[in-house]
Amino acid sequence: MKQQTTSLQQQWLQAQQAMASRQPLRPRQPLCIDDQQIGSIEEDFARKLGSDLLVAHGIALRLLAGQWRLEGQGGATDNLNRLAQAMRSAGLAGAWRNEQLAVCNAEGRQLATVERGAVRPLGIATRAVHLVGACADGSIWVQQRSEDKANNPGMWDTLMGGMVSAADGLAEALARETWEEAGLHVAELGELRHGGNVMFARPSDEAEGQGYMVERIDWFSALVPDALQPVNQDGEVQRFERLELTEVQGWMLQGRFTPEASLVLAAYMGW
Repeated sequence: MKQQTTSLQQQWLQAQQAMASRQPLRPRQPLCIDDQQIGSIEEDFARKLGSDLLVAHGIALRLLAGQWRLEGQGGATDNLNRLAQAMRSAGLAGAWRNEQLAVCNAEGRQLATVERGAVRPLGIATRAVHLVGACADGSIWVQQRSEDKANNPGMWDTLMGGMVSAADGLAEALARETWEEAGLHVAELGELRHGGNVMFARPSDEAEGQGYMVERIDWFSALVPDALQPVNQDGEVQRFERLELTEVQGWMLQGRFTPEASLVLAAYMGW
């Protein structure tokens, strides 16, 4: 949908876009496996982990020509997950999920997988999916995130928003997350379309503020039949609300939505 934007909405959008694209708070250096960059870490990250802890996990981080190289006896996935466990022991990992995410090189080719809780501190790029659930009268379903969420607890979000795991493609992630968060089957929805993508590159407060978020969000929209209502299945949503479009826009300007949902909704509205 395309809407005429007001000057206030344009200013808000510019501010949101600026927040989504920010340099690291402190210098970071490339993190490589097999001579290919897969992320970045802060300059003193290896020191904070300590060589003894790394050795105990069967790995090493070596600085060569300005790049940190992860070395170990295992393959790339094994070494990265050993590093993740070391980070967890040192209190330098994010929320632990027991979920593997894809680790890709600069060209997007998957080289390995790693525990989700390690990706932000290691500056590893991730992918996510969001679903804007619209109704026949133009209203939109939104969710309030659980207060137990590690990121943006209690804030408002699109009908569904979740990570793409290493085991999923976009279609699988869309279907899985839509069921887990909203209790809806994608096949029950109408007019499903891929709307586009939103990019984030900004500091993250994970790992005592040493994280850096690099993420591509692919967003979709669909028509939720009036006979259906979302019901959370995984405990990560407090409640759902069906809001008129003008109310959604007001909440956006008031900062009630997560940064990710804000830009997805703005793209959906054609701002």
